[in-house]
Amino acid sequence: MEQIVWSDFEKIMMVAGTILRVESFPEARKPAYKIWVDFGPYGERKTSAQVTRLYTPETLVGRQVIGIINSGKTGWSVSFPVFAIRV
Repeated sequence: MEQIVWSDFEKIMMVAGTILRVESFPEARKPAYKIWVDFGPYGERKTSAQVTRLYTPETLVGRQVIGIINSGKTGWSVSFPVFAIRV
C-alpha cells in the first residue's frame, strides 16, 4: 500500500452542504437513495448512498453534510456522521 503525506491532504477541498432532496434509487444493485446536496457557491451535486436501513428520505432532507468536492467521479465526496457517499 502506498503511503500518503500531509501535502496530499492539503489538496482536499471540504465544503459543508445541505441535503435538498432524497429519492429512492430502485435501479441500484443494493438498496440506496439518490441524494441532492447544495454546496452554496459550489453548486448542487447529486450523489447516492446505501443508507436505507439507517435513514428515511424525510430524515435526511435538511441534514448538514461535509463534502470533498474536488475528488472527481470516483472519490468519496460527502461524509455523514455514520456514512460516506460519492458525488
